[in-house]
Amino acid sequence: MHIQSISVSGLTRIEHQGHSKITGICKQPVNGPVKVSKQGMEGDQQADRKNHGGVDKAVYAYAVENYRFWEAELGRSLPFGQFGENLAVSGMTDDVIHIGDIFNFGAVEVQVTQPRVPCSKLGMRMEDAEFVGRFHFSGRVGFYLRVLKEGMINLGDNIIRLHADEGGLTIRDAMLALNKNPRQQEIINRALAIPALSQAWRESIKKKQK
Repeated sequence: MHIQSISVSGLTRIEHQGHSKITGICKQPVNGPVKVSKQGMEGDQQADRKNHGGVDKAVYAYAVENYRFWEAELGRSLPFGQFGENLAVSGMTDDVIHIGDIFNFGAVEVQVTQPRVPCSKLGMRMEDAEFVGRFHFSGRVGFYLRVLKEGMINLGDNIIRLHADEGGLTIRDAMLALNKNPRQQEIINRALAIPALSQAWRESIKKKQK
């Protein structure tokens, strides 16, 4: 597992089909090293601080394997940063990463807190409003990280798993908590039992618990 790309952005305005929004989704790759703090990555901003950023969602990571999938699906090349991720990483697909896992990213120590739930800004970024649903149900959404130890990261840094959460709830399975399906209540209960789960997700899925 390695860091393949580091991307940040300031706030920009995007427009699509008559809609206009200020957003931080338009990430652009940068050369390292980049400082990572508990609040996020140096040089990175979020417009909607209620739903993005903060200590539970300081960094967003997305697997390069998912990039290859979407390039095949869409029939075009996609630059890193296209999905709004801070880090494009190898070997960290949604079916092998668990909520609560702890990793070393270079000199930084991080913990997985929740899957990424796409919003309308991703559709605007992709110039396709229907892509939000495709992304959501694909099982390829990536994940947010809480920073446990601040420091610097660089391109090519090794990523080492320090702890695999005993709950074993993968990012792919965790998304089943959001929509009605035979496993929804099981997944909700498993997610709520994980101490590392972000507060926002804890509150959100509690509303779906029966």
